[in-house]
Amino acid sequence: MMRTDFHTHTTYCDGRSSAEEMVQAAVEKQMDCIGFSGHALTSFDTEWCMSADGMRDYVQEIRRLKEKYDGRIRIFCGAEWDYYSDGPREGLEYTIGSVHYIEKDGRRVNVDESPALLRKLCEEWYDGDIYALAESYYRNVGDVLDRTGADIVGHFDLVTKFNEDGSLFDESHPRYRAAWQQAADRLLAFGKPFEINTGAISRGYRSVPYPSAEIMEYLAFHGARFILSSDSHHTSTLLYGFDRWERYAREHGFTLVSMPDCLH
Repeated sequence: MMRTDFHTHTTYCDGRSSAEEMVQAAVEKQMDCIGFSGHALTSFDTEWCMSADGMRDYVQEIRRLKEKYDGRIRIFCGAEWDYYSDGPREGLEYTIGSVHYIEKDGRRVNVDESPALLRKLCEEWYDGDIYALAESYYRNVGDVLDRTGADIVGHFDLVTKFNEDGSLFDESHPRYRAAWQQAADRLLAFGKPFEINTGAISRGYRSVPYPSAEIMEYLAFHGARFILSSDSHHTSTLLYGFDRWERYAREHGFTLVSMPDCLH
C-alpha cells in the first residue's frame, strides 16, 4: 500500500507540531501523501479547534507547503468535521466526519475528555443509565455523514476511549451492541471508508484502535472499507502502529484503502 496518513493535527488546532514540521517528518518517513485534518470550528467550544480566521490561515499554509514540497510528497488539505462544526469549508479537499459530543437540553459535552466527566454525565443526564448515554452518542454517529457530508468516518466508537478495562460499561451488553449496530448500518449505506484509528494507542489510553475488533468485523462483513489513521498530534506519531494494524486487517480479510475516494 501507499504510505499515507490523512488524520493529522497541527498547532493550528490542538496539535503540538507545526504543519511544516509534520511535512518534514512525513518526507523523512518516505510517505507518499500526508493529509491535514485540523479540527474545524465548533463555535460553542473553541479550546481545541481552529477559529474561522485560523481555518483560512491554515488553508493558505497548506497551499504554501504543497508548492514548496511539490515533487517530494503529495499534500492534501482537509478538516476533521465534528457533528457540531460550523466553520468555513473553502479550500478543503476532504473531511473526516466525527462525533465528540452528546447534547441534552441545548448543552453539549465532550465524551472523550475524562472518565470522571462521563460518569457525571451519566448520573446527571441519564439517571445513572450508561447505556442511554451510549445510545445518545451513537445516534449522532449514525447521522454524522448525513450531517457533515464527510469523506471518512472518524473514530467510530470514541465513547469507549476510557473503557478498555470495562469499568464504565459492558461492551457486550445488548443495548450497547444494538446502538452501535444501528449507527453502523446507517453509515454503511454511504460506502465511505471507516478509520482504523491508532490515536488512543499512541496517547496511552488504549492498546487497540478504534473501532473495536467486534465492530471492525461487523463492518467488514457488511462490505465496509477501512483507512489507517494515526490521529497524530505530533511528528513522532505519524503512521503510528500502521505496520501492525495493516497486517491485522489483511489477516482478517478487511479491505484497506490508502486515501479517500474524493482524492483519487
